[in-house]
Amino acid sequence: MEQAARRRERVEPDDLDELGGLLTFPVEKELYYRVETEVLLGQGATGTATGAAAEQAVAAFSLPDAPFWAFGDEAGARCNLAVVRLHDDKLDGAVDALRPVLDLPPAQRNRGIVVSAQRVHRALAHSPARSSLLARELREEITRYSPSAPSPAALPR
Repeated sequence: MEQAARRRERVEPDDLDELGGLLTFPVEKELYYRVETEVLLGQGATGTATGAAAEQAVAAFSLPDAPFWAFGDEAGARCNLAVVRLHDDKLDGAVDALRPVLDLPPAQRNRGIVVSAQRVHRALAHSPARSSLLARELREEITRYSPSAPSPAALPR
């Protein structure tokens, strides 16, 4: 991750970079994926560089009119921030970070977002606050979070 950040600093953009497209990788996404890597490795708390980066990633994806905004990236960044806050035993802060994700309509709860929310569920199970009423309610809400299963009539025969 450090090597990627150093290489980005040395890039000299040219006119082809202005075309954008699928392979465009903005700084905001780099930040989001750097935090996600730390979260997946079980590292980072709010007082660390990972904690600050998690806050920045959420801020970068919180404005729907931003050039690289996507609801999935915002949701993933928010889930990562929730896990980072749980590492720091800040249950209320984790709930605040996660609430917009849990409020997404079922049609927007794609697999990536559900997996990210389940990561918060697992972190809650190991949190010192895991037995609190708020933690139990949040775990239950995340459990019910998956998109609705197809009705039996919609299944192939």
